[in-house]
Amino acid sequence: MAGCGWRFYSGRLVVANAFRISVNGQPQEVAEGATVADLLLLLNVQGRRIAVERNGDIVPRSLHASTLIHPADQIEVVHAIGGG
Repeated sequence: MAGCGWRFYSGRLVVANAFRISVNGQPQEVAEGATVADLLLLLNVQGRRIAVERNGDIVPRSLHASTLIHPADQIEVVHAIGGG
């Protein structure tokens, strides 16, 4: 169920409606207008070697800041692990 309250996104405090999405199979609340980059900041994984999938489609890193998240989106965040 959507709520209303203060949220911090993209370095600013905003009043926004919130809604739920799924991140790696777990419920996550985000504010209306949030982008993939905002979500990564919220999850504290920005700057790491990751891949993001939104509703089955890969979101290129160059589009993280402009890709809006919508209610009921299914997001998968995968961490790249190096090895040899």
